[in-house]
Amino acid sequence: RMDQALLLVSNELPAPGLNLAARSGSCHQCLYQFLAFVPPSNESLRKPGTASVMVDTQHPLTLLLNSSVGDRDICKIQYHFGEFGNYSLVVKTLSTNTQTVSCDLIINEGPINSYLPILFAFLVYMGILGILIAGRLLMKIDPVRNWVYKKLNPRATDRMINSELGSPNTADSINCDPAPQSWSTGSRQRLRSLDTFRGLSLVIMVFVNYGGGKYWFFKHESWNGLTVADLVFPWFVFIMGTSIALALGSMLRWGSSKWKVLRKILWRSVVLILLGIIVVNPNYCLGPLSWDNLRIPGVLQRLGFTYLVVAALELLFTRPDSGTWEGRFPALQDILPYWPQWIFILVLETIWLCLTFLLPVPDCPRGYLGPGGIGDFGKYPNCTGGAAGYIDRLLLGEKHMYQHPSSGVIYQSTMPYDPEGILGTINSIVMAFLGLQAGKITLFYKDQPKQIMSRFIIWGIVMGIISAILTKCSKEEGFIPINKNLWSISYVTTMSCFAFILLLLIYYLVDVKKWWSGAPFLYPGMNSILVYIGHQVFANYFPFKWKMQDSQSHAEHLTQNLTATTLWVIISYILYKRRIFWKI
Repeated sequence: RMDQALLLVSNELPAPGLNLAARSGSCHQCLYQFLAFVPPSNESLRKPGTASVMVDTQHPLTLLLNSSVGDRDICKIQYHFGEFGNYSLVVKTLSTNTQTVSCDLIINEGPINSYLPILFAFLVYMGILGILIAGRLLMKIDPVRNWVYKKLNPRATDRMINSELGSPNTADSINCDPAPQSWSTGSRQRLRSLDTFRGLSLVIMVFVNYGGGKYWFFKHESWNGLTVADLVFPWFVFIMGTSIALALGSMLRWGSSKWKVLRKILWRSVVLILLGIIVVNPNYCLGPLSWDNLRIPGVLQRLGFTYLVVAALELLFTRPDSGTWEGRFPALQDILPYWPQWIFILVLETIWLCLTFLLPVPDCPRGYLGPGGIGDFGKYPNCTGGAAGYIDRLLLGEKHMYQHPSSGVIYQSTMPYDPEGILGTINSIVMAFLGLQAGKITLFYKDQPKQIMSRFIIWGIVMGIISAILTKCSKEEGFIPINKNLWSISYVTTMSCFAFILLLLIYYLVDVKKWWSGAPFLYPGMNSILVYIGHQVFANYFPFKWKMQDSQSHAEHLTQNLTATTLWVIISYILYKRRIFWKI
């Protein structure tokens, strides 16, 4: 099967036989898992005892062979098997006098290179990009452009030439009504980099949600650590915070009262939460939606609640005019006037730390951050997530949580655990608040790109230093490991570090130098809610999914998932050209 290899164990030792166990290299402090009993050799027939097993190829394995009687270790081998490979492990004595045992691993049939489809897909997309770039360069040549004018409908041609790729009109500002004619030209300027960043996060999110070609690094990390799939949700939360700063300031400058803005914030939050509970609830796979098994937390639910808290916090302290602050320390004008917000966020983070490390959890050590199951040598099998899991089970009930957490595969945990649970929402608010800070920087230093970029760099460095201290630059051994399931504070600071640096690069390329229009990521970024909900609702419908010829092929899964993701980019482009934007 996919991500598996065949291992044939040949035992030339006499009775009593051997036990074969394995431990994944990605499973921290895990118990060895029994794979097979290998019978002893038949001395009269001089025939070795054999056993065949399927072994995982996603991560390196440690194989342990020990005697079935007395539990004496015979040998231990560390090896990274290849997909669809055929291997033999021969156990024999080198010398009858010394009874020295050797364990030799032999490759009977070489594995396939399961990563070639990724290389091929990359080359295809680079080829398409090259063709598009060449087309744009050719359109700058007068004879070619004149020929195109003659072939195309004049009206369509004018629309194509006069529209800047990825340049939205003012009427499509986020969270705002169409702009009246009396607004100044400066207020109409929209940062394409924000939509591009949002779109990039969304495209990766759609791809990994559709399966990511079934590659392990396009799935969520089993517990501590990061994969590609773990990057996108916090980036989406971050850019939502950035948009809050820009949108609320604009609405207040346009004359909206704070009460009107607050009603809009409440409405949008409620709609997001209801969409998450009713429309994209994963428990539909269990049958018609019922309160008995309704999953209460979720991605949209967390986005809605986080938006409510951060937007209300900003509304309470924002100023309609974001001009230069005349107080002391003008270099900190985007921070000091908002000290009550920072106190609120620090109080929230203190609550998270106290609950995480001080809350007593039945039958679990205080401050436990592990996955439970076979992790920590099987000492705490029912402690998945520590206080975070306990609070969700206590307040929501096990049936109203996510039933198949990522820790269930590697760590074999059996307790329900929700990665969008209650306690982690505190740190998603912190993540959005850091995004809000990025938005304030762009407001306070408007038309000063060097100031904006320098502050993005400083914030990225500060967040990176905090992450290095919290994690000790280690995946497992830090004070607070990076963990997407827990939404640990080190996860938030690390993702914020990446977000500031990535936003800096996109801002420089798109808004400062204008070397890149933001396409194609800008289009889904401007219709993010529609694309997210649409890709969830139509996930099992053609042409986003079809019956495969070989369901055990990474290539077919990758083709299907990339096709589905590309279709949503095309759909968002068509909606962009038709000026259709779904806002809440």
